[in-house]
Amino acid sequence: MKKYLALLFIVTQLAVSQTVRKYSNEFLNIGVDAAAFGMSKAVVATSNDVNSTYWNPAGLVAIKDYQGAIMHAEYFAGIAKYDYAGFAMPIDDRSAIGISMIRFGVDDILNTTELIDSEGNIDYNRISLFSAADYALNFAYARNLPVKGLNVGFNSKIVRRIIGDFATSWGFGVDAAIQFERNNWQYGIMVRDITTTFNSWSIDEQEFEKIKNSIPDQNQELPETTELTLPKAQIGVARKFELSRDFNLLSEIDLNLRFTKTNDIIASDFVSIDPAIGFQADYIDTVFLRAGVGNIQNELQFDTSKEVSFQPNFGVGFKYKGIQIDYALTNIASVGNALYSNVFSIKLDFDYFR
Repeated sequence: MKKYLALLFIVTQLAVSQTVRKYSNEFLNIGVDAAAFGMSKAVVATSNDVNSTYWNPAGLVAIKDYQGAIMHAEYFAGIAKYDYAGFAMPIDDRSAIGISMIRFGVDDILNTTELIDSEGNIDYNRISLFSAADYALNFAYARNLPVKGLNVGFNSKIVRRIIGDFATSWGFGVDAAIQFERNNWQYGIMVRDITTTFNSWSIDEQEFEKIKNSIPDQNQELPETTELTLPKAQIGVARKFELSRDFNLLSEIDLNLRFTKTNDIIASDFVSIDPAIGFQADYIDTVFLRAGVGNIQNELQFDTSKEVSFQPNFGVGFKYKGIQIDYALTNIASVGNALYSNVFSIKLDFDYFR
C-alpha cells in the first residue's frame, strides 16, 4: 500500500510541475461518426456500436459480432482533413474490445522560413512544403457488471503529433465511462483524460533558430516541451419513443463539462458546461433522419459585447443488411458562419453476413 501511495505522490508532483493547457489535443474533441454529428454529438448515453470506442467504450458490450467503421470529413473549406477508422468485436457474452485510429491534418503547408536569404534576396525556390498532423490510436475494453443494465468501459490512447520538421510529440491518456439502462431510460457518463493526458514535445532547435528572430521580442525562447490535458466529462440522458409500429424517435440531452473557465454558455472558475441535444427519427430501423443543436457559446464581439452562438446539425442515414451509410451537415462555428462541413461515414456489422 505504501508503494502505491508513494507512486501516486510522485505522479501528482510531476503533474503539478508540468504545463497545464486549457486547450490541448483538441483534435480529440472533434468526434467521429456522421450519425453522431447529426445529433450534435449527444450520444454518450446511447452509443452502442464500434464507434463507442470513442463516444463511450461501455457501449461496446452491445456488439454481437465484428464491426468496422470509417469516416472522412473536411474542415475549413477543405484545408484540414479528418479521417477515422475503427474495429470492434465481442470477447464473450459479457465483454468486448475495440481499436480505432484518428488522423487530423493540414497538408502541403508552405514553409517560407528560408524565402529570404542572408543577403535579403527573395528566392522562391527556397520554399518547401510540410504537413501538420495529429494522430491518435485508441484501445477500448468494455464489460457488463452484475448490476442489471450497468456497463463499464475504459479507453487508453496513444497520441502522436507532428509539425513538419519543426516539432513532434508523444502522448498517453486514459478515459473511463459507464452506461446504465432502466425502464426505457438510458444514462451515460464519459470522462476523458481521467488521469490527465501527458504530451512530451521534441523541438528541432536548428529549425527554431530560423524563425527565432522573425518577429522582434517574440519567439525568443523555446516553448514548453511538456503539456497536460485536463480531464473533461460528458453526461447524457436519453429515451427512445415508439411513435407507431414503424416509426421511432430517439432523443438525448448531454452536458459537456470542462473543469476550467471557457466561453461555454454556463461558465465558472471550477467548471464550464456546454449543453447539446439531439434527435433521431427512424423508419423500421432502416432510414434515419437526425437533427441537433450544440456548442452553445458566449461569443465576444468587436465592441466587447457578447452574443450567444450555437451550432446546428443535420443528418440522414440508411441501413441495409449490415451496411449503414450516414451523412451529416455540420456548422463548425456559429450560425452566421458559412463554413459548413460535410461528414460521411460507413459502418459494417458482420453479424448480418453470418
